[in-house]
Amino acid sequence: MGHAVRNKLVFTIKDKCRVCYTCVRECPVKAIKINNGQAEVISERCIGCGNCVKVCSQGAKVFLDSKSEVGTLLSSEKKVIACVAPSFPAEFSDIKDYQILVGMIKRLGFNKVVEVAFGADLIASEYRQMIDSDDKKPYISSDCPSIVYYIEHYHPNLVQNLAPIASPMVAVTRVIRKEYGDVKVVFIGPCIAKKAESDEVDEGITFKELRELFQLNQIKPEDVIASDFDPPRSGKGAVFPVDRGLIQAIDKNDDLTDGRILTASGKDNFKEIISEFESGEIDCKYMELLCCKGCIMGPGMTNKNQRYLKRNLISSYVQQKMDNFDQEEWQANIDKFSDLDLSQSFNPSDRRELIPSSESVNKVLVSMGKKKPSDFLNCGACGYNTCKEHAIAIVQGHAETEMCLPFAIEKLHKSIEDLNISNGNLEDARIALKQSEKLANMGQLSAGIAHELNNPLGVITMYSNILKEETTKDNPMYHDLELIVDQTERCKKIVGGLLNFARKNQVKKIETNLENFVIRSTESIVIPQNVKLKVEVDLKDPIIMIDQDQMMQVLTNLEKNAIEAMPDGGMLTVKVDDTESNFKIHIQDTGVGIPKENMDKLFTPFFTTKKLGKGTGLGLPLVYGIVKMHKGQINVISNTDIDKGVTGTTFIIDVPKF
Repeated sequence: MGHAVRNKLVFTIKDKCRVCYTCVRECPVKAIKINNGQAEVISERCIGCGNCVKVCSQGAKVFLDSKSEVGTLLSSEKKVIACVAPSFPAEFSDIKDYQILVGMIKRLGFNKVVEVAFGADLIASEYRQMIDSDDKKPYISSDCPSIVYYIEHYHPNLVQNLAPIASPMVAVTRVIRKEYGDVKVVFIGPCIAKKAESDEVDEGITFKELRELFQLNQIKPEDVIASDFDPPRSGKGAVFPVDRGLIQAIDKNDDLTDGRILTASGKDNFKEIISEFESGEIDCKYMELLCCKGCIMGPGMTNKNQRYLKRNLISSYVQQKMDNFDQEEWQANIDKFSDLDLSQSFNPSDRRELIPSSESVNKVLVSMGKKKPSDFLNCGACGYNTCKEHAIAIVQGHAETEMCLPFAIEKLHKSIEDLNISNGNLEDARIALKQSEKLANMGQLSAGIAHELNNPLGVITMYSNILKEETTKDNPMYHDLELIVDQTERCKKIVGGLLNFARKNQVKKIETNLENFVIRSTESIVIPQNVKLKVEVDLKDPIIMIDQDQMMQVLTNLEKNAIEAMPDGGMLTVKVDDTESNFKIHIQDTGVGIPKENMDKLFTPFFTTKKLGKGTGLGLPLVYGIVKMHKGQINVISNTDIDKGVTGTTFIIDVPKF
């Protein structure tokens, strides 16, 4: 007379699980483990309430299917009797006559169909005697197997308070075996937990499975002969499936002025009353508890909603039943089975887990960014009531940090920020690559031009100087020859610049004190009186490995450009600082700034904003190439709009220390 062998009652179809944590939220014992975002049922912790099945909108939670086992029984030579739970009117509202339903069940191959409600009639008498007795011991109803499992596993100290009375299903099974002898019994009802409640019942299927059997066997209401339930027939016990149904069957009520009887149904309510009772906060004689909000809301029902419609259907059926009630026949059957053993025993099976240490829980909380009271939102999005409960579940291995919605959103924002930075770096790299390709192409072109021009320019320079020396200064030709010499020299400088730009220099790095090097660069240029110089150095370690000649060319070129950008005077600021691995050199002026449309062209060869004859457009490309050869970066910030702040340009050179 113990529990049946507990197979896994509920399990997950992983392909359908959508990481919504609804099942975690609805499970009264948190028998759900999240593994890589997938919700798995922990069978040893499950109490078979089926809440997860009812609330899973994706159909990812399914219960144990027993149709094939029932089919095997029906095809055997044994007589098989179905006992139907009294909640059937709430399920089969589409079948107007309950006798048609009985006929359909018999068409499946059942020899007889008996009402579980008669078992409710029998145990109602037992409960009445228990409540009216002088026994001071408070009792908890034992007719709901999920409540029994919950107390056995999570409140084992209260097992002694479970009413030692069989459930209606077990009671009617004992009636069937006494009345009909050696038969097989199949329970049909709305409950998943009934499948494992008792080893006295051979199999159990839900109303949903019964409908599937009708469909598989092509059994339709119009094709069967109406048949009444087989005896013994029930009485008022048919109200059992609604909440408070049992106490109504025994003509009792939970009168507030009495306080001896308390009722509760639903996953939160039954847990609350058990907790308060165990802590001694409440005192009563009897507690009628249902895991579901009445058996009419069981997970084995096809329709998961319309609670009050279902309640009305039960009421209508019971009223109709009582209008045609044969009191004498019913009483004769009650007397016939009055000596039937209706007792039931229960055993504690503690499955509570140890609460982890505060240190380990706090460590998890901190990892989710919950460091102060205001961080504990207790929003319940993870499925747990509080952040602390979630953290405990993580330590126990049942949950994951990603289940915390605020944490996941914050993590997503951080990922987006990192992605934006990566995209920015990628765009910079793309621009740098494009610039490098452009410079490489220009370099090849420049090298070719320089090579072709060098020899003729040398001849022109030599012969123009010879003619100039042979001509007196008062000769009108002297000025023309002087102009030819000057312009030829200018052409040689341009060609020299082309060669410098085109050649692939070898970087010869030597150890250099950057502070002294920067100061020396400012001393190598001519600074007008209307330009003020400011050098700011903030270095932890001034030593850098650079090619001094080339890097000096970079600094002086940029410093000269800065001075030329301030024709009316201003401030030239050279700022140097460092990190553990890099140096940053800022060369900033307060000049006119660089127009936005010219920013992309700065490092393009031969591009210049200077007047004709004042620049070749090779200075900045040369600077860019030298910085790149030092494995560094060069960036430009400029403002030409005085409404947005001080105008001017800042070149930022970022080079590694070694």
